[in-house]
Amino acid sequence: MNLEAIIALLGEDWDRFGAVVRESLRSDIRMLNSVNDNLLSNAGKRIRPMVSLLVARALGGCNHESICFAAATEMIHNATLFHDDVVDKSTLRRGKPTLSSMVGPSAAVLIGDFWLSRAVNLLIDTRHQSEAIVQFSNALSRLAEGEMLQMQKVADNDTDEEAYLQIIYCKTASLFESACRLGAVSVDAAPGQIDAAGNFGAALGRAFQIRDDIFDYQKGEIGKPVGIDLKEQKITLPLLGAMRRAGQGDSIRAMVHDIPDHPEYCDKLHAFVLDNGGIEYASARLDDFIDEAISALDAFPASPEKDMLAELARYNAVRNK
Repeated sequence: MNLEAIIALLGEDWDRFGAVVRESLRSDIRMLNSVNDNLLSNAGKRIRPMVSLLVARALGGCNHESICFAAATEMIHNATLFHDDVVDKSTLRRGKPTLSSMVGPSAAVLIGDFWLSRAVNLLIDTRHQSEAIVQFSNALSRLAEGEMLQMQKVADNDTDEEAYLQIIYCKTASLFESACRLGAVSVDAAPGQIDAAGNFGAALGRAFQIRDDIFDYQKGEIGKPVGIDLKEQKITLPLLGAMRRAGQGDSIRAMVHDIPDHPEYCDKLHAFVLDNGGIEYASARLDDFIDEAISALDAFPASPEKDMLAELARYNAVRNK
């Protein structure tokens, strides 16, 4: 899967999206403009606005509201990353310095607040502003709840697969879901198609996060440090799968609990996951969500955009960053 192919397909709609983001973040504060220009010049994959625009085009064709919703999605996503990196005291994200490490945590929080406020401004005077406000508000609420649930589960050391899936839905999949639903809403798609778009986004988001969690157990050039989740005592799907296949639980959870005093346990747990099929288990569940996402597209009419959405879902099985 070549993300450049999606950008080429989106063409002027992608250019309009980028222009709206850049213009929305303009400020009279020179320092803020400088930081924002740097952030925009080093943007990530921008998967969420891509899927939002593809959904809009597949169900009717992009309009100005479609562009505004996609831009707001990207700005909200980045704002939450800025805040997360402050909370986690992270200095790197996918191999690059975090905003917090470059400008300090206080400035990073303020910049995140600015991006959030400008995202809200994009929703004003759109025809479906009420639906957009509900969708983004719910996504932000779920993100906070997901973070708190993860903290609770780390403290209690009792994450199971049900809790894990709830956490990744809240932290990752809910914004994918909102992005896709709003892409459909923006073009007045039929109610069944709007629901299908949301289902596609939720399944895609879960697959996306599971792939990231698999990366944490794979060495190599994958765009992020290996073993961060274990160091933070987070029990994710590869470890849950290995515990299930090995029929072990209490002893492994005890090791996770003792990681702060025994950091060498990280290497042992990593080996345990590899030796007991944890990667294979998580990969199989990832495939389940890819299939779920592709099935949701049955409600869409045939189009190059629908095909590209399906390819984007399959991309999660093979992406290496």
